[in-house]
Amino acid sequence: MKYDYLIVGSGLFGSVFAYEMNKIGKKCLVIEKRNHVGGNIYTENIENINVHKYGAHIFHTSDTQIWEYINQFADFNRFTNSPLANYKGNLYNLPFNMNTFYQIWKVKTPAEAKAKIEEEKKLANITTPKNLEQQAIALVGKTIYEILIKGYTEKQWGRPCTQLPPFIIKRLPVRLTFDNNYFNDLYQGIPMGGYTQIIEKLLDGIEVKLNSDYFEYKDKWDSIADKILFTGMIDQYYDYCYGSLEYRGLNFETETKNIDNYQGNAVINYTESAIPYTRIIEHKHFENSVSDKTIITREYPITWKKGMEAYYPINDKNNTEVYEKYQRLAEKEDKILFGGRLGLYKYMNMDQVIKEALILVEKEKKNDI
Repeated sequence: MKYDYLIVGSGLFGSVFAYEMNKIGKKCLVIEKRNHVGGNIYTENIENINVHKYGAHIFHTSDTQIWEYINQFADFNRFTNSPLANYKGNLYNLPFNMNTFYQIWKVKTPAEAKAKIEEEKKLANITTPKNLEQQAIALVGKTIYEILIKGYTEKQWGRPCTQLPPFIIKRLPVRLTFDNNYFNDLYQGIPMGGYTQIIEKLLDGIEVKLNSDYFEYKDKWDSIADKILFTGMIDQYYDYCYGSLEYRGLNFETETKNIDNYQGNAVINYTESAIPYTRIIEHKHFENSVSDKTIITREYPITWKKGMEAYYPINDKNNTEVYEKYQRLAEKEDKILFGGRLGLYKYMNMDQVIKEALILVEKEKKNDI
């Protein structure tokens, strides 16, 4: 059977693309190497709680069109992301705001907080930051850096902040208000009933094959479609001909607890180096789920190696240069399209993923005329 499009990967990018192409009469086949659809936004209902199996996913955007688009497929609640940071047993509000500054310095006014930060920046006297540590201190001072940035960042990247380039932290948001809302976006929420329903609605009426690894039978898959959308790792597609791009991996340790409330918040970050995980997610707080149990997930960043699941790209200077070589190969392709975080080697939030998928859809429609 011949298809117009083979879509490799049933995550948000591939599913949006498949949905839109199916709407205009294109025959699509979606293949997925996992045993479920949804990619990393997959949620599973356990104990009446929608568990985010691959880390916390909070939808947020300022793009009204994207917000209206995603709301076709689910009703969203009014969840506001207000994470906490745990550093050596003390709790601090995130992002950095007046609550945080009061917790650290006992300052009560914006002027006092600003003066304290400026005092620390002046003391550090860093004019040309040479690494991430210096960049962060130059922006917010040593105290905030050591309590809330250093350990968390080093765990995320798997290397000391002194070995990370300064451009990773171009700016750090400092709010001189008592506002714990992590995002500045106009719209924010969690789909009531989880994310999987969205993917299932996007793929309704489209043929999907699970447990299907594209590379295992590449010749077969390539032969059954006019075009291929590949949402996996672009360097893997080209057999690492320019070398392997770097990614970060994650391990998830999920536990059901026989209590109804473990930490009182959806997300608590652990910002000291001595604790190996970066955060604990308590899933029921995303939707105020009613259950006499609770489910938590500890998230451990790990060094990625070939064969492991890649979660996000490391967009430093070296990797960007390597990716650009792969991108030049991709631009010469007539049959292969690339999309998603791994295919485009770009960290994107969910709204950006949807927007990129819709841009590709419009491009394909024009090419079809």
